[in-house]
Amino acid sequence: MAHLDSEVKEECLREDLKFYFMNPCEKYRARHQIPWKLGLQILKIVMVTTQLVRFGLSNQLVVAFKEENTVAFKYLFLKGYSGVDEDNYSCSVYTQEDAYESIFYVINQYHRLKNISLGTIGYGENEEHKIGLKVCKQYYKKGTMFPANETLNIDSDIETDCTHLDLQALASPRDWKNTSFFTLEFYRLLQVEISFHLKGIDLQTILSRESPDCYIFQNTIIFDNKAHSGKIKIYFDSDAHIEECKELNISGSVQKNTQYVLVFDAFVIVICSASLILCTRSIVLALSLRKRFLSFFLEKYKRRVCDADQWEFINGWYVLVIISDLMTIIGSILKMEIKVKNLTNYDLCSILLGTSTLLVWVGVIRYLGYFQKYNVLILTMQASLPKVLRFCACAGMIYLGYTFCGWIVLGPYHNKFVALNTVSECLFSLVNGDDMFATFAQIQQKSIMVWLFSRLYLYSFISLFIYMILSLFIALITDSYDTIKKYQQNGFPETDLQEFLKGCSSREEYREESSAFLSCICCLRRKGSDDHLILTNQNSAKDNQVSGLLIQ
Repeated sequence: MAHLDSEVKEECLREDLKFYFMNPCEKYRARHQIPWKLGLQILKIVMVTTQLVRFGLSNQLVVAFKEENTVAFKYLFLKGYSGVDEDNYSCSVYTQEDAYESIFYVINQYHRLKNISLGTIGYGENEEHKIGLKVCKQYYKKGTMFPANETLNIDSDIETDCTHLDLQALASPRDWKNTSFFTLEFYRLLQVEISFHLKGIDLQTILSRESPDCYIFQNTIIFDNKAHSGKIKIYFDSDAHIEECKELNISGSVQKNTQYVLVFDAFVIVICSASLILCTRSIVLALSLRKRFLSFFLEKYKRRVCDADQWEFINGWYVLVIISDLMTIIGSILKMEIKVKNLTNYDLCSILLGTSTLLVWVGVIRYLGYFQKYNVLILTMQASLPKVLRFCACAGMIYLGYTFCGWIVLGPYHNKFVALNTVSECLFSLVNGDDMFATFAQIQQKSIMVWLFSRLYLYSFISLFIYMILSLFIALITDSYDTIKKYQQNGFPETDLQEFLKGCSSREEYREESSAFLSCICCLRRKGSDDHLILTNQNSAKDNQVSGLLIQ
C-alpha cells in the first residue's frame, strides 16, 4: 500500500512538472487552460507603448521649450553671442572695455526685457523674495602685481561682495554704474556672477490639448577670470523648474482630454497590477513545486539535485515582467501626478516608463523562443554571456589603463581627451572604427614629444583592441553559437530532472492528452574543465525542438 502511494505521489509530481514546463499553447491543448498571462502581456504591450508615445511627445515639448528659452536668453543677455558656444562656455572677452560693456549689457537688457523679448517672459522673485538682479564679484583680498619686474604681492584669501539691483534702481543707470562696486581691479578679480529669476508660460501645450505649464528660470551669468590669461570666459546657465500655475482659465476641450488621459493611465495601472499578481503567483507556485521535487528526489535517490536543475524552476522571464510592471505602475502614477500638475519630475517619469517599455518588448523574445529558428539568438546569448562577462572584465582593465593615460598626457593638447568621460567615449568610438582620422589630425603639434607619444598611443590602442580583443570577443560568441548548433543536431545530454520526466510509465497516454510537452533543463559536466554546460532541451512531439545552453 505504501509503495502504491509512493508511485501515485511520483506520478502526480511528474505530471505537475511537465505541465509547469509547457508553453501556453501546450497548456491549453493539455488541460484547456486559457493563457491569461499571454493575452494580458499582449494587451499590456499595446497599452504601455501607446502610453509611452503620448508621454514622449509631451516630454519633447517640455524639453524643447527649455532649450529654446535658454538659446533666447543667451541672445538677449550676452553681448556679441554668435549662436555657437565656445567649448564649454558661451563666449569670451579680451579687453577691460569689453568686460565692462558685457556686464552692463546684461543689466540693461534685464531692465528692458518686457520691451525686447518675444517670449511669454516676466520677472520672477529670487530666494530672498526680491525682484531684480543680484551681482556678486569674487577677488583676492589684497595685493599688488608688477609683471614687468616679475613682482607679486598678493593675499590668497578670497572675498565676495554682492549688491542687489531692483527695477527702481535700474531705472537710473548713471547712479549704479558710478558706484565703487563696479570698479574692477582685474589683476585681483576672480569672477563676476550675475543671477536673476524669470517666469514663463509654455503655451504650445494647448495645441496638444494639454494644460500649459508655468516655469521659473534661474539664470546665472559668470564672467570667469580665474586663469588671469587675458581671456575672460562667459558662462551662461539656465535652470528651469516647472510649477503649478496659480490661475488657469482655458476654454475648449483641454480639460476633457486630460480626464481621458487619466482614465487611460489608470487602466494601464490595473493591467500591470493584474500582470504583476499573475507572475508573482506563478513564481510562488514554482518555488512550491521545486520544494516538492527536491524533497522527493532526496527521499528516493538519497542525493541532492544539481544547482542547474534547481534554478530551472525560477523563470527569469517572470522576474523581468515583474520588474517591468513595477516600473510601469510607478511611472504611470508619476505621469498622472504630472498631468494634474502636482508633480513636475518629467525626467524620472520618462526613465521609468522608457525602461519598463524596453523590458516589455524584450519579454516578447520569450514567445519567439518557442520556435527553433528564432530561439538561436536567446540560446547563444545565454551560452556566451558568462564567458563574455569574464572577458570584458579583463579587457576593461586594459581599457581603463589607456583611458587614464590618454587623459593625463593628451588632455592639454586634444579636446577629446580633456575629461575622463570624453576620453572613454573617444576610445570607444575608435574601437568601432569611428572618427579615426579626426582623432589623429586634431592633436596639437606644440610638443614634438607629445605628438610622437600620441601616435604610439593611438596606433597601439587601435591595433590591440580591433585586431586582437574585438576578434577574440566575436570568437567567444561564435564558439557558443557553434556549440548550440552541434547539440541541436546531435541531441542534448539528460539531467536528473529530464530523466525523471521521461520515466513516466504512462507517457504515451499523457502525450495523447496534451499533444506535446516542454522538456526542461539538462546540464553537462565536463571533466577537466572549469566550465559547466547547462543545456536546456525543450522538445515538442509534433512541432519544434527548442534547446537552451548555459555556461556557468
